[in-house]
Amino acid sequence: MKKLLEKITLPSFLEDVRLRYLALIMTGLAVVDVVIAVFIKPWLGLLLFLFLLGLVVATFFTLERITVSTNKYISDLSYRIKRGEQEALIKMPVGILIFDQKMNVEWANPYLLQYFKDEDILGRPLKDIDGELADVITAHQDDTELSEVHWGGHDFNLTVQKPIGVAYLMDITHYAQIEEKAKGERIAIGQVFLDNYDEVTQTMDDQATTNLNSYVTNQMSDWANKFGMFVKRVANDRFLMIAYMRSLEAVEADKFKILDTIRTETSKQNYPLTLSVGIAYGDSDLAQLAITSQSNLDLALGRGGDQVVVRAKNAQARFYGGKTNPMEKRTRVRARMISQALQELFKQTDKIFVVGHDRPDMDAIGASLGIRRIAQMNGKECYVVINPEHLHSDVERLMGAVGKDPDIGNAIVTPEAALTEATDKSLLILVDHSKRSITAAPALFDRLATRTVIIDHHRRGEEFPEDPMLVYIEPYASSTCELITEMFEYQPKGVATLSKLEATAMLAGITVDTHNFAMRTGTRTFDAASYLRSLGADPQMTQAFLKENVDSYIQKNHLIDTIEMIAPTMALCTGEETQTYDPVIAAQAADTLLSLNGIEASFVITRRSDSTIGISARSLGNINVQLIMEKLGGGGHLNNAATQLEGKTIVQATAMLKDAIKTEKEEN
Repeated sequence: MKKLLEKITLPSFLEDVRLRYLALIMTGLAVVDVVIAVFIKPWLGLLLFLFLLGLVVATFFTLERITVSTNKYISDLSYRIKRGEQEALIKMPVGILIFDQKMNVEWANPYLLQYFKDEDILGRPLKDIDGELADVITAHQDDTELSEVHWGGHDFNLTVQKPIGVAYLMDITHYAQIEEKAKGERIAIGQVFLDNYDEVTQTMDDQATTNLNSYVTNQMSDWANKFGMFVKRVANDRFLMIAYMRSLEAVEADKFKILDTIRTETSKQNYPLTLSVGIAYGDSDLAQLAITSQSNLDLALGRGGDQVVVRAKNAQARFYGGKTNPMEKRTRVRARMISQALQELFKQTDKIFVVGHDRPDMDAIGASLGIRRIAQMNGKECYVVINPEHLHSDVERLMGAVGKDPDIGNAIVTPEAALTEATDKSLLILVDHSKRSITAAPALFDRLATRTVIIDHHRRGEEFPEDPMLVYIEPYASSTCELITEMFEYQPKGVATLSKLEATAMLAGITVDTHNFAMRTGTRTFDAASYLRSLGADPQMTQAFLKENVDSYIQKNHLIDTIEMIAPTMALCTGEETQTYDPVIAAQAADTLLSLNGIEASFVITRRSDSTIGISARSLGNINVQLIMEKLGGGGHLNNAATQLEGKTIVQATAMLKDAIKTEKEEN
């Protein structure tokens, strides 16, 4: 029995308990056997009693031995645990820092001391020893999860037990370096487009074209080699770029100076060539990267070209360049293609709704009337959607004249009426804008979001319809009315074209956006004006529509009276916190400021409603007000831009504008 018990003995507490129960069970069975044997055969009972006595003695000594063995095992295990804890505190690769409520160091394990270069730190304030570490611990002492921090040139996982004053720091610098290397080796794909290559080379001889191609290719190759990228010319006007993220970061730090280099050098030869670049990163799918890079290139071109758009999928874009006015295209091929595409869309729709931006100006109204006439020439029913509550005095005068014309007046509807009339086969055309946030009929836009056409002359921003059916954005154009006027040449012949009133409204749109043909005008601007004039557009009627009323004139001059120079060539005017100004009045004030000697750029800040502050920005061209307004969430053109700020005061908006101007100067 003793040998049997020795065989089944295990040095564990649970096994000891099992053996004790086994011995008790066996003893109980033996007692039962003895009692039974006494009644049957006494001599057998005596033998069994003696056997039982021996069994009890053996069991006692065995259990005693087990108890001693168990106690020894537990004592040894306890010692090993305590020794392991002590060794862990001292030797394991985790820094441990104990401090009191005043951030005085009470103890640090040897592993952490090496980061202090074995400096005597006990009893001293942590801020005096290492202010950076003190700030890190203070900033993360309430975190409930591991925090990744940087201290002393190393990266750590930090955990702070604030109630007992202990901080644990695990050095993960090696892993952070691996992660950083992996991030730096992610692939970025870019597409480079020569904006005006066809226009520049069409008048050049073969030798000059070859020299230009060689110059551009060499510049691109040198640029790629400098930053460790791969650039391949895939067409006369297009390059493919592949780079690591670390190369892209270096190029971004360099602000893509290749744009300025090529533009400047080609301008010296009287062939100014500009580049647009779309770059995508942050996706392991190369096909998706290529799609995103093309989308970014489209965005760069939609903003006027001569710039770079860098963006990951579904992330905020970063813009570089865009400092020059877009050059006028010398071909009308695209106008013809857009006209044909628009006619095909007309065939697939039952009703057409054309919408301008909220608080429309003459360009938005004139463009809307022009699209209505084009739809009518193609045998389609078209409605112009206007909110009558948000009209400036010049537009009100125009709409008064429109209301007297039954043919046009019956096609003017409110946003609510248009929403009721819209069907799944209706088509929505946005003119003079491309943002839902500023459209005159946001509910109608939501209803027809998948059946949308955009015709605009403003630079495209990040806010843009997800999947429009047709996009015609030409930032080089003076106005949307100019773009739409060019389409009439490609409409069906033998049908009624623009009426005198419609032609006059479109001419007024061009006049307003060009400041009486003084700014942003090209040869096609005058061609469009000449065509409208030939259809009966009346300049005198245009001037009558554009006349200011007395109250607007007084308000405009009151704003100008607040002028202050916020820079040597920049003027700022601000309205009162309690006074609401019409956006058109603010824009007119900004335009007037540019007529003053020594002012290159003007800004007018006014309250537009109880919760909105508007900023109108204008420039003569040397200062890019578009980039300044984009920093405040707005946009526009190089010399004509604006933004709206929600929940701000005039004082706060002024401070934000000055900060944006300062930042733009520093970046340039």
